[in-house]
Amino acid sequence: MNKTIFTIILFITGLIQAQHTISGKVTDYKGNPVIGANIYLEGTYDGATSTGTGEFLFTTEEKGKQTLVISFLSYETKTVEGEVGKLSNLQIKLREDVEALDAVVLSAGTFEANDNSKVSVLKPLDVVTTASALGDFVGALQTLPGTSNVAEDGRLFVRGGNADETQIFIDGIRVFTPYTPTTNNLPTRGRYSPFLFDGITFSTGGYSSEYGQALSSVLLLNTIDEPDQEKTDISLMTVGAGVGNTQKWDKSSLSFNASYINLAPYFELFNNRNEWNRPFQGAQGETVFRQLLKKGMLKFYAAFDVTDLEVNQEDINFADGLDFKLNNNNFYLNTSYKGILNNNWTINTGLSFTHAINEIGIMSSDINDKENSVHLKLKLKKRFNSRFKISFGAEQFTTNFEENFQQGNIDETYGFKNNITAGFTEADVVFSKDLALKVGLRADYSAIFNDFEIAPRAALAYKTSKNGQVSLAYGSFFQNPNSSILKFEQNLKAEKTSHYILNYQYVNDGKIFRAEAYRKDYDNLVKFDTEFTTFDSNFNSEGFGYAQGLDVFWRDNTSIKNLDYWISYSYLDTERDYRNFVSAAQPNYATDHNFSVVTKYWIDSWKSQLGLAYTYSSGRPYTNPNTNEFLNERTKSFNSLSFNWAYLLSQQKILYLSVNNVLGIRNVNGYQYTNTPDVNGQFNRRALRPATDQFFFVGFFWTISEDGKDNQLDNL
Repeated sequence: MNKTIFTIILFITGLIQAQHTISGKVTDYKGNPVIGANIYLEGTYDGATSTGTGEFLFTTEEKGKQTLVISFLSYETKTVEGEVGKLSNLQIKLREDVEALDAVVLSAGTFEANDNSKVSVLKPLDVVTTASALGDFVGALQTLPGTSNVAEDGRLFVRGGNADETQIFIDGIRVFTPYTPTTNNLPTRGRYSPFLFDGITFSTGGYSSEYGQALSSVLLLNTIDEPDQEKTDISLMTVGAGVGNTQKWDKSSLSFNASYINLAPYFELFNNRNEWNRPFQGAQGETVFRQLLKKGMLKFYAAFDVTDLEVNQEDINFADGLDFKLNNNNFYLNTSYKGILNNNWTINTGLSFTHAINEIGIMSSDINDKENSVHLKLKLKKRFNSRFKISFGAEQFTTNFEENFQQGNIDETYGFKNNITAGFTEADVVFSKDLALKVGLRADYSAIFNDFEIAPRAALAYKTSKNGQVSLAYGSFFQNPNSSILKFEQNLKAEKTSHYILNYQYVNDGKIFRAEAYRKDYDNLVKFDTEFTTFDSNFNSEGFGYAQGLDVFWRDNTSIKNLDYWISYSYLDTERDYRNFVSAAQPNYATDHNFSVVTKYWIDSWKSQLGLAYTYSSGRPYTNPNTNEFLNERTKSFNSLSFNWAYLLSQQKILYLSVNNVLGIRNVNGYQYTNTPDVNGQFNRRALRPATDQFFFVGFFWTISEDGKDNQLDNL
């Protein structure tokens, strides 16, 4: 009997000794208990859940070295390795998951239009369905705060900077000639259709050290990585026609888009203030080839366009008007590779080539220019963990520009070679889900000036509440003068500006609010002493200026069913002493106040999307030679209400109508004065008005796709 009891005691003791107790407490880094954390031994069913005090306890029969896993939603998973008998009374501290959806983002100066972004102000769909944009992504971005409305130009003017201060990149590689050429008082358009892009980042200041040669802004366009299906798009429009097609294979795909525009039939129906000898016509084509490799993706993008026109424009100094003709050929090639290397390294590299030829005739003058430009770039990035990343890279810009000018006995050829070598580095440090820092440095060597420039940049973001955050950004930026100056003079300096930005952003359930204050200081701006840049102008780099203001943005797409709208407002205070200015003044492209409202409403019973876009800009400065003041007067304010209607004839067929300036408001872009006064000593003038007060557009868009559901609503 005693022997039996002894045997039982030994058996129970063996069971107890075979079991190990694992215990501890789980807290965050502030000492607060983490309730409901999952704690378990890797590869087993042994585990427990932390209590209301963060404590846990469980037993296991596992032996030897084990791995204890502690995980909880919105915190980084942690592992503890050790002998199972020593995994007791543990003090576990979990870090917040800095990659959570509600984590802080560096947003100062940046607007995202990307389906994959944590915080997108716009979606790719928005960029091309805005009523006033007419399918041009640049036109849609002009409804965002920070831009000035320069209706007769059509390019992006950002925070007091002229259009040359904004640079455009496709898949991270520079586009040297992003706009179609045009003549005075006829707005240009972006060369590239939205058909092939799915992500847009528009930065109005304080951007990454990766991007240089831009004083005011960068616009980043990303081509689609992988199309979802094969399809064909057909477009028939009052101004032309277009066709697009996408083919998919196992690890590759090919997309192309081609269009032809001819405004001659349109001008036959609607009055135009110009006398056209050859109305505007143009042909464009784009293609993207994508190849998925073992550890990355290779993209090949190519685009060409041809533009031709001849027009006689009203001019107060020429009784018979001013004759202008233009023929342009432009080719752009971009190849890029994005891949994964070992040890959490990634590589981004690419090359772009631009070939552009312009043949211009102005009255009796003939101007022929040719540009060949190359951008080569390599970027490496190391991800140490979710809290620290570092990147660095190098790039080369090369431009060879040549122009020939002929008039009577004058036959002059001039040009320049502009080579810029740059290096950049940047670090992302995420201290917590609420605090993040980005610091960078860029160095540019300009061979044409034999000068070396250093540009530090930094951005800090702090999450003030569940839905709100504050961001700060600072940056120094350099840019070489454009070809209209360098072709005549190379003994200059790189133009310079410094950005200071304070941003507040609130995002909650389909609503977003942004307010951003900024200051920009300019130096080394180019000045000259003639009306226009010519070979006998005297140039220097002694110009300067500033721009400061406030941008406000509100968007809501959830409060009212089927209604999406956004509101933008910008206040701008700016002055410059540059070009041929006689003193510091507000440039004639800058406006004090800019206001936009964009609405989109889907009506199920009509199978229709209706859109409205209203734009207001305060008066623009101009010089009245009948006074002694410089840029002292203002035009009347600019107002325009645009409307569009997309009607689904069937799932894949759309009838589309749009009218710009539907109210026919007689806007004035400025004034032109006579070169000489009349008998009373007064300089007469004429108003510079748009070529047409309104623009009407009708199109039929048909998609043929594999699933029978896709349509071109996102391309309108």
